[in-house]
Amino acid sequence: MAAEIIDGKAIAAKVREEVRREVETMGRKPGLATILVGDDPASAVYVRMKREDSAEVGIESFHHEPGGEVSPDELAELIRGLCADERVDGILLQLPLPDHLNQDEFIGLIDPAKDVDGLTTANAGLLMHGREEAIVPCTPSGVMRLLEETQVDVSGARAVVLGRSILVGKPMAQLLLGANATVTHCHSRTRDLDAVCREADVLVAAVGSAGLVTGDMVGEGAVVIDVGTNRTDDGLVGDVNFEAARERARAITPVPGGVGPMTRAMLLVNTLKAARARGA
Repeated sequence: MAAEIIDGKAIAAKVREEVRREVETMGRKPGLATILVGDDPASAVYVRMKREDSAEVGIESFHHEPGGEVSPDELAELIRGLCADERVDGILLQLPLPDHLNQDEFIGLIDPAKDVDGLTTANAGLLMHGREEAIVPCTPSGVMRLLEETQVDVSGARAVVLGRSILVGKPMAQLLLGANATVTHCHSRTRDLDAVCREADVLVAAVGSAGLVTGDMVGEGAVVIDVGTNRTDDGLVGDVNFEAARERARAITPVPGGVGPMTRAMLLVNTLKAARARGA
């Protein structure tokens, strides 16, 4: 029997409505500043959609496009200014940056209280310690909401995470561990990866390799979360061979329409959380 398709679009719409209703109760509108450096078309589309989402729920948008040739000093000055701006509750620096700019350096300039991507070392440390005030990267927090909405009980479950990026893999493992899952964290040097994946009750693929997870890597009745977004000649595909995995899984996210919409929705949640923490 084919797996249930986890509808990320529908769940993201539910999250946006929750945020919209809460924003209506606030004394002032939360503010989200977006910074787009360079002319990468995909980044431009992502930022545009994030700004549209903000407008939909009542979050004020402050957009900046300093240009692909912006100097390190100019970009640093812009970020420091936004950190000091009382209208701004969240700062989103769209990645990747052009080659002449050090990504880690500029992430480090963002006030952790306004770090709605959850990428600063301060927020990573708070997540590691299981602190509620941590601002968690949007994609893994969105995955946790998908699991919740699909009524997947991760407590005591065996979870396998493929990928160890600071944006998805590492915080994903921490969130699952915090929810009392038994977590195995896999990467490019994991031995006998196929067998490890087959043991998973919950399998999260976040490596950026089209079709890496084949059907025979999915255990019967597993829940499969495909974070991958890979542009191919056949269009946008995930890290999981969807049709093959669907024959074995209990539930699975599609690409597109699964994790992607949740990533955008959780940015709004993070902005709301940051605004509340700042007294909005």
